Amino acid sequence: MADVYGWFEGIAFPLAYFNLEVLREARDTFVVKDEDIIMVTYPKSGTHWLIEIICLIHSKGDPKWIQSVPTWQRSPWIETTHGYELLKDKEGPHIFTSHLPIQLFPKSFFNSKAKVIYGIRNPRDVLVSAYFFLRKMNITKKPETLQEHMEWFLQGSVIYGSWFEHVRGWLSMRDRENVLVVSYEDLTKDPRSTVEKICQFLGKKLKPEEIDLVLKYSSYQFMKENKMSNFSTIPDEYLDKGFSFQRKGVAGDWKNHFTVAQAEAFDEIYQKKMAGFPPKLFPWE
Repeated sequence: MADVYGWFEGIAFPLAYFNLEVLREARDTFVVKDEDIIMVTYPKSGTHWLIEIICLIHSKGDPKWIQSVPTWQRSPWIETTHGYELLKDKEGPHIFTSHLPIQLFPKSFFNSKAKVIYGIRNPRDVLVSAYFFLRKMNITKKPETLQEHMEWFLQGSVIYGSWFEHVRGWLSMRDRENVLVVSYEDLTKDPRSTVEKICQFLGKKLKPEEIDLVLKYSSYQFMKENKMSNFSTIPDEYLDKGFSFQRKGVAGDWKNHFTVAQAEAFDEIYQKKMAGFPPKLFPWE
């Protein structure tokens, strides 16, 4: 791995956005409040879509907030240096985001009533999305080919570590009342039902017309055009010029990129790593 990474508990983090002491402090001393709402995902699993939905549920479909405040300020990443500074002294309930695996997550959460929405996505699509994303990033090591990235991904030698360990860790919490698992595939297939399920989980009662607004303003096209959501305001030193955070917004794109041999190799490892978890948990199966 390139020296653009720092390592915390065996997991790589880009030093441009992360400070190892902040990661430790976030885990060991940050106080999660009972009223907090937290989006947790492995990177490239529909994180920003979930953030937009949660923010719009919060505002009952009114888009003013999502059109005037950037994503990383509305729902900061607890583990980033910038996000931690925004959150650590903030009064009142937090809305925040994290890609952290369960063993690095703030310890105070596990004795709280805070609500976590854990977003999952077909790891094949995660891999492809991450490949194209990393190719545009200027603060990480860039894979030369999809095959190279697949090797990194399957070994867990990527930012935030192994997808398999991340998902296994968080899914172990799936029966807790304050944890809701939401899939990218269900959001794509039936966004209204998924949004209604999230509203119920959060105890938010929205009228049908308010749900309509949540769906409208969290749509792929609206997010792609919203400068507060599409990351177009991030300096070029971090991302290549012309970068678009919303690439396709579909499920199953991996089929356009994997060779037959790659698909077979991936499946073999996937079956071993996810053994013991019922297939019904994974809508891509």
